[in-house]
Amino acid sequence: MWHNEAVRQVHVKLTDIAYGGEALGRLPDGRVLFVHHGMPGEEVVVEIDQEKKDYAHGRVAAILAPSPDRTEPPCPYFLQGCGGCQWQHVAYHRQLAFKRQIVVDQLRRIGGFADAARYVREPIGAEEPWHYRNQVRFSVGRRHGDLGFTQRGTRRLLRIDYCRISQFPINQALALLQGRGQGLRTHQITVRCSPRTGDRLISPAVPGAPIPTGQEFYEDEVLGRRFRVAAPAFFQVNTRPSWRELPEAIRAPWLTERFGLYSMADLLALLVLDRLEPQGDEVVVDAYGGVGTFALLMADRVRRVIGIEESPAAVRDARANAERAGVTNVTFLQGKTEHVLPALDGPVDAVVLDPARVGCHPDVVDALLRLGPPRVVYVSCDPTTLARDLRLLCDGGYDLMEVQPLDMFPQTYHIESVSLLRRGEPRSA
Repeated sequence: MWHNEAVRQVHVKLTDIAYGGEALGRLPDGRVLFVHHGMPGEEVVVEIDQEKKDYAHGRVAAILAPSPDRTEPPCPYFLQGCGGCQWQHVAYHRQLAFKRQIVVDQLRRIGGFADAARYVREPIGAEEPWHYRNQVRFSVGRRHGDLGFTQRGTRRLLRIDYCRISQFPINQALALLQGRGQGLRTHQITVRCSPRTGDRLISPAVPGAPIPTGQEFYEDEVLGRRFRVAAPAFFQVNTRPSWRELPEAIRAPWLTERFGLYSMADLLALLVLDRLEPQGDEVVVDAYGGVGTFALLMADRVRRVIGIEESPAAVRDARANAERAGVTNVTFLQGKTEHVLPALDGPVDAVVLDPARVGCHPDVVDALLRLGPPRVVYVSCDPTTLARDLRLLCDGGYDLMEVQPLDMFPQTYHIESVSLLRRGEPRSA
C-alpha cells in the first residue's frame, strides 16, 4: 500500500461492501475508507474526498486489479457523480449478493442475531433491472430552469437528459420539461407514471409546458387492482411488469398459474399475502398503509382490515379506492401509527408493518407487544432500522421466522424485504 500526500491518493485493497453502496478498505493508519465505485476484492487507487478522525471517503481514481463482476456503467452521468445510482458498475447477480450480505450484516451487528444468515433468504431479483421507476423527483436549477439530480456529496445540480432507471414515459416528460423550471416557486418537479394504466402525473403545474401538468392524482395497478394515488401520497416505485415465473419463495397456493406478467410491486404484495396465510376469519391491521394497497388486496381473504395512515391525502385515496372496489370490510384510520395503534382494543390476528426508512416508533413496538398478534409481517426498505425493530420484537416474545429480500431498486444500495414473525415466549437478547 502506498500513500501520495500531494494528490491525496492511496493504493488499497477493498475488502467489503457497506450499506450505502461504498466498498470498504483501510488507510495506512488503520482508519476505515469508504470508496465510491469500488468492489470488494479489487486493488484500486483511491482519491480521498473527505477525511474524518475515524474514517475517510473517496472515489476510485484507477483500477489496478478489477473484480470479475465489474461491468461498464451504461449511464454517462454515473461517473459524473449522479446520486441516483450507486452500483451501475456491478454485475446484477453481484448486486443481489451484496444486498443479502448487507441484510445479514445488519441483523448480526445491530440486531444481535448471531445466526443471522440462516434467516435471510436469497433475494428475489428483477427481470428488468433498468427503466423500472414509476416516480422521479427532479431538482430544478434556479438560474436556467434545468432539471436534474444533486451530485453526490454536494448541493450542485447535475443536469440530466435521460435516466436509465426511470420508465420511458418519465424520460419523455423530462425531454419536454427540460429547461422549463425557471420561475417555479418549488425547487423540485415530480413525474409519476403507470405502465399499466397509461396515466402520468407531473407536479407542480409547469406554466407553458407542452404536456399536461399539475394533475391532482394518477392511477396505477397492483395484482390487477387499480389504485388512485394523489400527488403527495406514497406508492411503490417498481410497477413495470415483466413476464416471469413466480419465485419459489412465493408459495401463494391460491394461484393456479405461476407464470404471468408481474411487476416487483406485484411480487411484494404476493409475499405479504403469502406470509399472512389468511384463513378467512382474521382481523388484520395494516399499519403505515398508504393508499390502501395491502389492505384492499387482503380484504377478500380476511374478516376485517384496519388500515392506519398518517397522510390525509393517502387516506382519502384509500377510501376512494375501497369505495370503487366495493370493499366494505376495511376501515381506514387517519393518524400516526404510534398514536392510533396503542388505542386499538380487541383481539388482532395479524399486523402488517410497512414503515418509512426510520422504521417503527418505539410506541408502535410497545403497542404490538401489548396486542400480541400471533403473526407480524414487516415490510422494510432499510435493513438498519429493520434489525433494530426485529430485536425489540424478538426480545418482547416474537420468533423471527425468515427475512425475504426482493430487489425493488436495482442499480442502488436500497433494499426491500419482507420479514415474518410469530408469537413465542419473551426472552432476553
